[in-house]
Amino acid sequence: MAELRATTIAESKNGLGTQDLILIAVLLAAGAVLKLTVGSLLSSMGMKPNFIIAMYCLAIILTKPKVGQAAIIGLLAGILCQLPMLNATPLLNLVSELLGATVCGLLINVGMNIGGKLDINPLVNTFVSTVVSGGSFAAMAIYINVVSQGGDVAVAAATYAAIVLGTATFNAILVQVLVPPMRKVLKK
Repeated sequence: MAELRATTIAESKNGLGTQDLILIAVLLAAGAVLKLTVGSLLSSMGMKPNFIIAMYCLAIILTKPKVGQAAIIGLLAGILCQLPMLNATPLLNLVSELLGATVCGLLINVGMNIGGKLDINPLVNTFVSTVVSGGSFAAMAIYINVVSQGGDVAVAAATYAAIVLGTATFNAILVQVLVPPMRKVLKK
């Protein structure tokens, strides 16, 4: 028992522990599966959720890694997006998910309580992180697919803005709803 306690204390000083890494892996995998299944279904109805962003934000919020570790989580999410059917424009997610996760890692310790009871950090953090990720993806995609081919930048920017803000709103609500029960489960 003393060895287990010593390992837990050592892991907390050095960053993420084994349980944290397992949780991160499970949430990233769940995000990929949800994006392929539910995300595809919702996309056919005009909605464009990105469960991978929501799940890495959830993982970062629950495990509270150092900023560099959060960036690595984003890089892993970007690599995961390179799988077939998860990304229409290859390699852009490597940058956009890295940026989104880094912002999430920077914001996890910012206190955002309403009335001392309701913690809205998951809501605000996920919204901002999704906007950073989606916005950087959109900017690169517009440059590659629209500017370089002489398309209408204003139309592309407006379209991407609507998608990014819709996705950010969906992700923020989803993560805000999932954090309290997940924290209770993880405490047990």
